[in-house]
Amino acid sequence: MTDSKQMYGADLVIDSLINHDVKYVFGIPGAKIDRVFDTLEDKGPQLIISRHEQNATFMAQGIGRITGKPGVVIATSGPGISNLATGLVTATAEGDPVLAIGGQVKRSDLLKRAHQSMNNVAMLEPITKYSAEVHDADTLSETIANAYRKAKSGKPGASFISIPQDVTDSPVKVNAIKPLTAPKLGSASVEDINYLAQAIRNAVLPVLLLGNGASDEKVTASIRRLLESVKLPVVETFQGAGIVSRELEEETFFGRVGLFRNQPGDMLLKKSDLVIAIGYDPIEYEARNWNAEISARVIVIDVAQAEIDTYFQPERELIGSISNTIDLLLPAVNGYALPQGSVEYLQNLKKNLDGDLKFDRQSAEGLVHPLDVMDVLQEQTEDDMTVTVDVGSHYIWMARYFKSYEARHLLFSNGMQTLGVALPWAISAALVRPNKTVMSVSGDGGFLFSAQELEVAVRLNLPIVHMIWNDGRYNMVEFQEEMKYGRSSGVQLGEVDFVKYAEAFGAKGYRVNSKESFKETLAQAIKDSKNGPVLIDIPIDYKDNGQLGENILPDEFY
Repeated sequence: MTDSKQMYGADLVIDSLINHDVKYVFGIPGAKIDRVFDTLEDKGPQLIISRHEQNATFMAQGIGRITGKPGVVIATSGPGISNLATGLVTATAEGDPVLAIGGQVKRSDLLKRAHQSMNNVAMLEPITKYSAEVHDADTLSETIANAYRKAKSGKPGASFISIPQDVTDSPVKVNAIKPLTAPKLGSASVEDINYLAQAIRNAVLPVLLLGNGASDEKVTASIRRLLESVKLPVVETFQGAGIVSRELEEETFFGRVGLFRNQPGDMLLKKSDLVIAIGYDPIEYEARNWNAEISARVIVIDVAQAEIDTYFQPERELIGSISNTIDLLLPAVNGYALPQGSVEYLQNLKKNLDGDLKFDRQSAEGLVHPLDVMDVLQEQTEDDMTVTVDVGSHYIWMARYFKSYEARHLLFSNGMQTLGVALPWAISAALVRPNKTVMSVSGDGGFLFSAQELEVAVRLNLPIVHMIWNDGRYNMVEFQEEMKYGRSSGVQLGEVDFVKYAEAFGAKGYRVNSKESFKETLAQAIKDSKNGPVLIDIPIDYKDNGQLGENILPDEFY
């Protein structure tokens, strides 16, 4: 080493993060990892201390989803590690790159019944793409480099590295590895591209099914170029929201799929004689839901081979760079136009899509209907604003009816449906998309899974408007239980004054009681958010959930 100052394992960890251009580290310190936190005081990414390791992992996941580069979370041993689990399984299931680094007891205590001694790697291995423990300090940087690459390669997910305390404290003799140039995938083969082009030209009603993997910035740009030239109908999954631009919406967009049956998107997939699945992952919306008859002709465009099951048997897979493949497909299909009969079918389907709001919005005094909330939110949300959505009944309404025109700007937890993600993701969005208000939506139940992170948002003075759809129940469970059993159980919650809660953290809090008051309040909250986070308590009227639930797939109860 050329530097006269003695370097330790912790230096290699932080220098590796610097070399990988990591901007933020989320986490909570502890004795087994404290030298890493001490080193962060002198150099490296901005350290953001959270109030719970699970939420720190959600924040790292939010960075990964928005940027495509692994978000980083660091936690100490014992419960610090076990608290990472929910965030890591959510990230891996939903294709978001995360690098988690955890403290461990000294190597001499690994096989003892010592304080906080447990097998970190064995615990987290089933829910990560990569899980390893480093026992030689000089190998820390190479392990981080490999874990980082694993997290973002192929289908992204979480990587985990366990580091015993005496390894971070050990002197090292090597410098941190600089990351290698990421290998660039070529397009699918010319033969496969020509095969797909001919299949499109022969098809009567080809449809693009766009999943999470299609929401990458370059892929989205390629898809939009394709759709500008060839007006193919598109169905998005919830995590593919926003790929179709506002300009392309009228001619090409036919809704999102997930949770619902016999909706326009489902009907279109069933009617289609060629489904082109781009960046689609079955966890977003299982093929058994849209291909129950096992009759769909499917061709896949992706970076990795598909997971085959009875209901998903693609006849061809175009594997490689998705954007390059689509760019080469465009000249091969340029000039293709849907037959007139298909155009007429799509026009009728569009009327169904646009007119699918058959709900009585007359609510009891003091309550606001979900569609009224969304009317206002839609009106005041700019296309480049990020909207993060938690899990609950509001998630079903938002996924179905809220429109988004930029990829990775409307964020759902669709693979794991994990409660508590909205506020941590909003914090991430506000960090990587500065000077832009972030809208965050949760139910009253899900909010309290991560509500303590409001302090983080206040501490960082982030422009977040968080809306709570408040009904005092775990309503997504309630109405589904009522549909199945004729009654509900275990769903009643106690009353919380969320306005006082917000004020206790130094945030602004508002409560509304009508569509009109919400409209005025949201406009004011967006202005107020320039000085820090704002919370709006919305007493919600879920009287139409039963009607909405009539179209939820029986296998999709959550």
